[in-house]
Amino acid sequence: MLILSKTISMRIFILLCLYMLANTQLRGQIFKAKDGGTIISFYSKSPLEDIEAVNKGAIVVMNTNTNDIQVRVTIQNFKFKNGLMEEHFNENYMESQKYPNAIFKGKVNEKTDFSKDGDHKVTVTGKMEIHGVTKEETYAGTLSKKGNEITVKCKFKIKVADYGIQVPSLYVKNIAEVVDIDVNTTLEPFVKK
Repeated sequence: MLILSKTISMRIFILLCLYMLANTQLRGQIFKAKDGGTIISFYSKSPLEDIEAVNKGAIVVMNTNTNDIQVRVTIQNFKFKNGLMEEHFNENYMESQKYPNAIFKGKVNEKTDFSKDGDHKVTVTGKMEIHGVTKEETYAGTLSKKGNEITVKCKFKIKVADYGIQVPSLYVKNIAEVVDIDVNTTLEPFVKK
């Protein structure tokens, strides 16, 4: 039943993204992440052992006409060097069966001319949902346009307590209160198939 629910929610999210894309697709202003073109990683420094994970399966959609951007990250797609860390991350901290995705819906604040190649320092403001908690966030990053592709790079920090992520007292010294997030994605024009 839970798998069916995840599948249905994933389909609804993709349909909403495609609906957003379809409204402006004729003007060529919709970009989506290339297959395998998104890498989201996090790093947590701790006295005993640093914790790192990488996720290569995020869905990213950007409308350059409205500056809207949406990102959906499946929590279970984070891969660790240690299988036990991955298990604890999913079961004890992120509760990924209950909260399978992290979602960001926001808008690039600066006007950017995407008709020309170049690098643009930007900020994006929107709602970040992690572990069932939604917060308004603003992040700084770079949009780089080259040919038909847009590369998005962004680094930011997340305080785990802000999103209701509980660290068992036994592991408090092992887990940092603030986690470094690094996002790197390459977007290409959306083409309806």
